[in-house]
Amino acid sequence: MKHLPQLKSAVKIRPAGDYCATELLRYRSFRETYGKSPLMAGALAQKAWFETYPAYVYEYDRVAGSRHGNFLTEFSPKELSKARNICGSYGQLGFWTNSDHFAPGYERFLKDSICGTMARIDESLLVHKNDPDKVEFLTAQKTVLEGFSAFVRRHSEAALDAAARTENPHCRAELASLAADLARAAWEKPVTLRQALNLVWLCHLSFTFQGKYAMALGRMDQYLYPFYRHDIDAGILTPEDAEDLFGCTFIKLTESRWVGGDDTVNICIGGVTPAGDEGINELSYVILHAVRDCNVPGPNLSARLHEGMPDKFLDECLQVIGTGLGYPALMNDRVNIPALQRHGYAPEDARDYCFVGCIENFIPGKQPAWSDGRFNIPHFLEAVFHRGVSMVDQGYLGIDTGPVEELTTMDDFMAAFEAQIAAAAGEYVTIFNNENGRYNYRHYAQPFMSLFCDDCIARGMDINCGGARYPSVHGAVAMGIATIADSLAAVEKVVYNEKKCTPAELRDALAANFEGYETLRALLQNAPKYGNNDDFVDKYAVWYVEYLDKVFARYRTRDGGAFYTAIASNTQSVSAGHITGATPDGRLAGVPLSDAASPTYGMDKNGPTTAFLSLCKPDYRLVSCGTVVNQKYTPDMLSDPEKRAALTAAIQVYFSRGGQEVQINCVSRDVLKDAMEHPENYGDLVVRVSGFSAYYTSLSRDVQEDILHRTEHAEIG
Repeated sequence: MKHLPQLKSAVKIRPAGDYCATELLRYRSFRETYGKSPLMAGALAQKAWFETYPAYVYEYDRVAGSRHGNFLTEFSPKELSKARNICGSYGQLGFWTNSDHFAPGYERFLKDSICGTMARIDESLLVHKNDPDKVEFLTAQKTVLEGFSAFVRRHSEAALDAAARTENPHCRAELASLAADLARAAWEKPVTLRQALNLVWLCHLSFTFQGKYAMALGRMDQYLYPFYRHDIDAGILTPEDAEDLFGCTFIKLTESRWVGGDDTVNICIGGVTPAGDEGINELSYVILHAVRDCNVPGPNLSARLHEGMPDKFLDECLQVIGTGLGYPALMNDRVNIPALQRHGYAPEDARDYCFVGCIENFIPGKQPAWSDGRFNIPHFLEAVFHRGVSMVDQGYLGIDTGPVEELTTMDDFMAAFEAQIAAAAGEYVTIFNNENGRYNYRHYAQPFMSLFCDDCIARGMDINCGGARYPSVHGAVAMGIATIADSLAAVEKVVYNEKKCTPAELRDALAANFEGYETLRALLQNAPKYGNNDDFVDKYAVWYVEYLDKVFARYRTRDGGAFYTAIASNTQSVSAGHITGATPDGRLAGVPLSDAASPTYGMDKNGPTTAFLSLCKPDYRLVSCGTVVNQKYTPDMLSDPEKRAALTAAIQVYFSRGGQEVQINCVSRDVLKDAMEHPENYGDLVVRVSGFSAYYTSLSRDVQEDILHRTEHAEIG
């Protein structure tokens, strides 16, 4: 019996009550620990939450753990107010202080289990017995792990309670079996896939209730494969049953959507193993199909492609994308592995990379949580023309690189632009490092997260205090690569080569948002555009990637890690465009910037193959965070086997030549238009946005229009 259809309906029901159990339970613990260090008080509060959280199990659950238990119907508003005040006084880290966007080391945790992890802590306590700070931290780790063990046991008890309530005999038997699996997983090493998957899911749920967002589930097809293989060989599981089991897990990721929130949980499949061998296995396909079965915007599935992989894998990925979901995103091992290795990661660790958030490359279980920020390059181009200011964003201030009329050659112009970027990068890094380094991380220690990161237990140190094997890294997410490439090509052609206008005249046209300069705007718009395999413009995309790496390579994070670059934008190409003045490509002020690493919409006029030829010219091994390339195809490009085969070949060539990533939308323009006019008819319409998928009707109007205007390809040309 498949449980997914019934569970899919159940998770959409918002529970009664208020979303407040976490704060109340922590507060009641804090009342008993006043005077203790923030580290131990926090650990004891986490343990208390684990031991008293109202565990909830659905009738059709196969994997336990739900957000529903956090909703209380009876509580004192006065106590809740006090709880929020006291809990708030302890503070918490945020995105820029390495709090979330982390891929836990689930592989080691499953091998060690709770009992084995506890033994490692005890061993480390003996080693560090003469170091009070390390003893306190390890004691905090032991405290939260004891609590987590109780948390798993509480879900075993909740499964038994659910079994007693149901009138469905199949569900009763399933829930009783689930209870037994949870009872084992609460201490002993998991043996079966369901035991292991339950342990992973309850870990993930625990992170969400600690305020952790975008916690990745990592390479599930790798660390869960031994358990899957055990069950298949023992005859206790079929691939179809495993598909339902994963579906019943993944559908829980949508609970946050129905209870007033959202989460971006990245799951990685495919790729090579740490040893460099073939990593695609039967479980890769099971997970891919389970995501298709759920047919919801999450999880954020990413597929690693590599040289010599089975052709079937990419074909099946495209078939799932073709349902309209827009994922998995397709990632290139041949670019990402060397992009990571150049930062000093061991080859086996670089080969084991996964993704956090949207597309961010990450070494699971070996580095502190990720952070990044947007870097609006078109602002800096504006500053060249207007002596350090923006015509739209009154709060922006760059540097004064002098009157634009004194830039008599393209080399002069580029030198001024590079100076603006370098100054902005220095400012960006300073602001980030000041914010990231201002905290006493011992007071904000994360003993639970540190359980899942090598070598925190062995070193007796928090993940952010030197415990992690590798230092923290930060991503500067550079926006508008096509806007910049198109603009620089237009400046070179129209101003310096053909001398159709002077730099000062172009400055005045930009300041006027091209009003009265329509003829000049047409000349700029007709200059070569990125995405058409024209070296005249593509060379500026190559420069963009190389120069940004050169600028940010000068800097280090507070603990010695690298500043990665990314070529992405999420949906912020829209909001960044709102505060950016007119640009020399002919773009008007306030109009969205080009999306992520993609060509400007509508400017890639010669088909997707030609666009791919432009897109693989930059050396994306220099972009260690990752890129987002959005492409849009008519639905038949993925449903028709012959057309899908042509697309498969094009992607393979693109990746063989150095393309880093591509993600695909295949919802027709007519459907998108109708959904904008009649949203009540399209509540379940899922589209790829930029690094994630979402319900189309939940997006703002300007983001909907941005997706609508993407170049739509009907064939590979």
